[in-house]
Amino acid sequence: MNDNSLFEPYELGNITLSNRVVMAPLTRNRADAGFVPGDLAVEYYAQRASAGLIITEATQISQQGQGYQNTPGIYTQAQIDGWRKVTDAVHARGGHIVLQLWHVGRISHVDLQPGGQAPVAPSAIRAETKTFVNNGFVDVSEPRALELTEIPGIVEDFRRAAANAIKAGFDGVEIHGANGYLLDQFLKDGANTRTDAYGGSVQNRARIVLEVTAAIVDEIGAERTGIRISPVSPANGASSSDPQPQFDYLVGKLDELGIAYIHVVEGATGGPREVAPFDFDALRSRFTNTYIANNGYDLDLAAKRLAEGKADLFAFGRPFISNPDLVARLKSGAPLAALDPATLYGGGAEGYTDYPTLAG
Repeated sequence: MNDNSLFEPYELGNITLSNRVVMAPLTRNRADAGFVPGDLAVEYYAQRASAGLIITEATQISQQGQGYQNTPGIYTQAQIDGWRKVTDAVHARGGHIVLQLWHVGRISHVDLQPGGQAPVAPSAIRAETKTFVNNGFVDVSEPRALELTEIPGIVEDFRRAAANAIKAGFDGVEIHGANGYLLDQFLKDGANTRTDAYGGSVQNRARIVLEVTAAIVDEIGAERTGIRISPVSPANGASSSDPQPQFDYLVGKLDELGIAYIHVVEGATGGPREVAPFDFDALRSRFTNTYIANNGYDLDLAAKRLAEGKADLFAFGRPFISNPDLVARLKSGAPLAALDPATLYGGGAEGYTDYPTLAG
């Protein structure tokens, strides 16, 4: 199998992707008032519609789910309408796009929470990390542990958000179960010290993730549902003492639900692939449908892993920021443009929609 196999069509759920190159979710902090994606977002995603699949920036399912300033939501009609402009623009260029559904849990700040309340988490353990609020990076706030009676409401928020995503014209949704946010916090025993039905055992720590996934499958269909996981990533301070059995169990149960894909961060998010011992091939073998591989992929590594049958699709993150035509550049062997770190988070068109394509 040669490099060209990356650029052949692929059947994902009920859609046909034009290639196997996926645009990974990338937080850019540019939502308009009301946490609505604006005209710049329409242009930004349309510019990148040649990706086989676009996974949007993480999008909060409720105000409680927000952890950073100016990130978009999917819980009001104005947000649905704003996202509809994005999906229409991507579809008009022949692309496919899914919405990543996000609840940050403890990775938040009281200034972003309803009524200035404490962020929620599986357990009242503050993460040793920062968030972006009031135009700067600050320590996250001390969280409170979710009451058992509150958890069904979180599941319902995810279900409603998935329904709203379909109303907004998305081809499906990706559940954000990675990178130390709420669902990952439940999975990792370093963040989850509960002694009820949502903590302790491998099965209990996976419970809310499976409940959320089942609710979304029931709402929009398994063929339109995916999930992102990061078994060994230390992102946002979520750690696991023994991740292999936890994620082997989780992926086996996700497979039973028949979802379209798992999107796996292999190693540390945006960092080393060999951050901790873990058998990612074991997850691949437990999952019947599509495996999206993420973290540190370039053309050569993606082609190698595809030829070995280790993954089906390959997610590229930061290269898509500064290369809106990344697929064409990979296919032709053209050099990749460098991104400007100063314009990653917040701002306007600079460093967002003004990166040129090969065509100029």
